[in-house]
Amino acid sequence: MIVYPAIDLRDGVCVRLMHGRFDAVTRYDEEPAARLAAFAAAGADWAHIVDLDGAEAGRAVQHGLIGELAAAIDIRIQSGGGVRSSDDIQSLLDAGVSRVVIGSLAVSDPGAVADWLERFGPDRITLAIDVRADGDRWVPSLKGWTQAAEVDLWAALDRYPPGSAKHLLVTDVGRDGALTGPNLDLLAQIHQRRPDLWLQASGGVADLTDLTGARSVGASGAIVGRALYEGRFTLEQALETAWS
Repeated sequence: MIVYPAIDLRDGVCVRLMHGRFDAVTRYDEEPAARLAAFAAAGADWAHIVDLDGAEAGRAVQHGLIGELAAAIDIRIQSGGGVRSSDDIQSLLDAGVSRVVIGSLAVSDPGAVADWLERFGPDRITLAIDVRADGDRWVPSLKGWTQAAEVDLWAALDRYPPGSAKHLLVTDVGRDGALTGPNLDLLAQIHQRRPDLWLQASGGVADLTDLTGARSVGASGAIVGRALYEGRFTLEQALETAWS
C-alpha cells in the first residue's frame, strides 16, 4: 500500500481542515518546501498536495507553487484543488506533477472528465469523491465541500465503467482531520463494488492500525495528514507499516 503524506496549501502555508470546514483551519508549516523535502528524506515515494484556496474558489490559485515544489524536490506528487479544465491538467503535468486529482467535476461533469481520462490516460488522473452520510446513502460533496451532489456515490461511480478510470480517492468528510480512523465499512463496500479501481483511503487516519485496517479492506493507498503533523507516528513508521 502507498502512503501519501499530505500537504494542504492555504495562503501558501501548510494547514489542515476539520471536517472540511474552511473556518476550522490549523496552521502547521510556513515552508511547504521544507515539509515536502522532509517527506522525501523519510523515504516517501509520493505526496498528496491540495490547493485549498483553489478548491474553495473554483479555479487554480496555487498551481504555480505546486509546480515549483514538483520541480524542486525528488518525489512524485499527486495534486488537485481548483482543477477545472484540460489546460489546468496539462499545466500541472508540464510542471512535474505525476498525477492530477479531479474533485467536484468527477461528479458534476463526468463527460468532460471521461474525455480527460482518455486524453491524458487513466494513470495520470485520480478521481476524488468526497462524501457525507445522508441516512443510509453516501452523497458526494462538491465545490470545496459547500454543496451536495444530486446523485449518490454509487451512481457517480457508475458513470466510469471498468477500464475508463484507474485511481479513486474517497474521503469521508465527517472523519477528515478528526483523527477518528478511516471509514473501513465504506472502503470495503467500494472495493467490493469496484475492485477494478485502485482505492485511496482519505480522512481520519490516527494511528498505524488504521493503515493496516485500510489495507485489509482493499485500499491500495492512504492519505495521511494531521496524524503526521501532530506526531502520532512518524512517516518512517507509516511507510514500514504499509510495506510490511
